Amino acid sequence: MIRLPQLIEALAAHYGKPAPPEVTDPWTLIVWENVAYLVDDERRQQAMTDLREKIGMSPEEILAAKPDRLIKSGVRGIVPEQSAVKLRRSAEIALEHFGGDLRPILKQPLAKAKKSLKRFPAIGDPGAEKILLFCHAYPILALDSNGLRVLIRLGFGVETPNYSATYRSVQTAIETETLKEFPWLIQAHQLLRRHGQDLCRRSRPSCPKCPVNKQCPWPAANPDG
Repeated sequence: MIRLPQLIEALAAHYGKPAPPEVTDPWTLIVWENVAYLVDDERRQQAMTDLREKIGMSPEEILAAKPDRLIKSGVRGIVPEQSAVKLRRSAEIALEHFGGDLRPILKQPLAKAKKSLKRFPAIGDPGAEKILLFCHAYPILALDSNGLRVLIRLGFGVETPNYSATYRSVQTAIETETLKEFPWLIQAHQLLRRHGQDLCRRSRPSCPKCPVNKQCPWPAANPDG
């Protein structure tokens, strides 16, 4: 079984080292998660740009905008009405519970910080951990669904019908193999996500093109994909 540091090294050699994330502010990351639903990064970034230019990014500015204006000026993806509601609800939470400033959350103990961030729509454990990682608050290898799938197929953790249980299983399996360095952890998150999007897809993965194909038990166990 391949070890996690070797996996990340192989993915970096295959895809190249990703650029550091541009957004490292907790509020902006929450807006990023809620501004669009089921869209690619390019359309999500366009939604963020439109929102910033036409309405503004602060909780006060978002809450002052009615849902129909948010739909016309920023939100993207399917069911834009729900995205608008989530943005406004996020702004309400930010103002009511945190005075509009989420940065003090980053200094809270880990369990409390995650609980605070999970108050917001679309933020579960993976999203909270991503925010804490990208903001350099806690050295945790946060995983989106793509990265989680890659690690499960490689034998890290056990997949169960319960997504949260699967996530915890993988986190436990990789705990002793992660380097507690923010640049490495962020790069690992980005590379695992990209590998899950590009080659190790949920359906019809491109296993022959995978840089760790020979170390992965999944193709042999699933010859039909």
